[in-house]
Amino acid sequence: MTTEVRSLREFKMPDVGEGLTEAEILTWYVKPGDVVTDGQVVCEVETAKAAVELPIPFNGVVDQLFFPAGTTVDVGTAIIAVAVGEGGAEPAPAAAAPAAEAAPAAAAAEPERREVLVGYGPRTGTVQRRARKTTAAPAAAAPVVPAPVVAAPVVAAPPVVVPAQAEPVGDERPLAKPPVRKLAKDLGIDLRTVTPTGKDGVITREDVHAAAAPAPVAAVVESAPAEAVEAVVAAVSHSGADVRVPVKGVRKATAQAMVASAFTAPHVTEFVQVDVTRTMKLVRELKESGELGAGVRVSPLLLVARALLTAVRRHPEINAAWDEANQEIVLKGQVNLGIAAATPRGLLVPNIKDAGSKTLPQLAVSLGELTDVARQGKTSPADLSGGTITITNVGVFGVDTGTPILNPGEAAILAFGAVRELPWVHKGKVVPRLVTTLALSFDHRLVDGELGSKVLADTAAILERPKRLITWS
Repeated sequence: MTTEVRSLREFKMPDVGEGLTEAEILTWYVKPGDVVTDGQVVCEVETAKAAVELPIPFNGVVDQLFFPAGTTVDVGTAIIAVAVGEGGAEPAPAAAAPAAEAAPAAAAAEPERREVLVGYGPRTGTVQRRARKTTAAPAAAAPVVPAPVVAAPVVAAPPVVVPAQAEPVGDERPLAKPPVRKLAKDLGIDLRTVTPTGKDGVITREDVHAAAAPAPVAAVVESAPAEAVEAVVAAVSHSGADVRVPVKGVRKATAQAMVASAFTAPHVTEFVQVDVTRTMKLVRELKESGELGAGVRVSPLLLVARALLTAVRRHPEINAAWDEANQEIVLKGQVNLGIAAATPRGLLVPNIKDAGSKTLPQLAVSLGELTDVARQGKTSPADLSGGTITITNVGVFGVDTGTPILNPGEAAILAFGAVRELPWVHKGKVVPRLVTTLALSFDHRLVDGELGSKVLADTAAILERPKRLITWS
């Protein structure tokens, strides 16, 4: 009888975004003993830019998960070990990890392709193979769910009895969007025990909250997505205890970027009130006529974006960046329009590439896709990089205006405030009109008051008389 020769291959945390040094493991989709194939997603990780699912680049049987969910791991660190057959062939499931078989000696280091997801392509390097463990493999019927990392409790509340969850049925991966999976992890809910109510059997946020009720008092929040914070605040609000939320991932990166921007670029903010009655009328007409295309969403933000892009075309010097190392102003060749979006993972600023060259229907489609993807937590690192100018729509929260902080590397950001009916002088009479406030913050190193004022004034003029979208474009 011939014994198949096997060895362990380690899959290391790749650089899923150019230049990132670490990522947090959100969810494992496999456990020791599972058979995996080349290209199969084994886990989901979160970086400072995006949540990404990681496919494994070879076949085999999972031997060990080196880190539980909730752990932040440096790029290049092994996160999973897989037993592979000779030549990298997939071992037969029935022959996986014989308990009584002696472990083979550690294989000598040999050059092999090290797979990465983005940026640099396959690399050749040296990988140390680990000796096969002699312990028996876990039974396939007993799934191993890594326990969340829990810090010292921060509330002194009476013990809370958590209802027992139903036993998981089957090993098929439930259907749910990444933010919902993250919410389930934070609440300690196994998605396989949740009854889906969404279309095509997709688990929704409401399904997870229903499975978690009555909500237990949590000791800490592992990370800081909006759903997790809301759940913990709701649970401890009656106790009056403090809640500590570790700053990780997107929130950590955002905090660092905002501090760097605020204390590096000298900010100037200018304000203007605008009568947008005609713009709001045009929005209604475009919605009713379907002129931009079936299913295309039309919103005031769309026309604000078009107005700003038109102003940038008239004053291209605003579409620039400051090069500190070379002490130069870099005039950007195309306008990548960023849209600040509040997501379950924190504030993201994905951008529409070459937005200045798009027609109004194309811009509407791109804007709709960008916001949908951001809210689902699926924005890719590429969509978050390369922005040149940004819009933040604070009006959706009922806020009149603000003094927005520049997105790092950009020269200007426009805040679009709430649209309100106010008394306004129109054709010599005081009448009710729809009015909004625009605020433009800019980097005073490369944008002087004249340039900033012209861009803001042109944007306002277009929104006051939107026909200029045609005459100025």
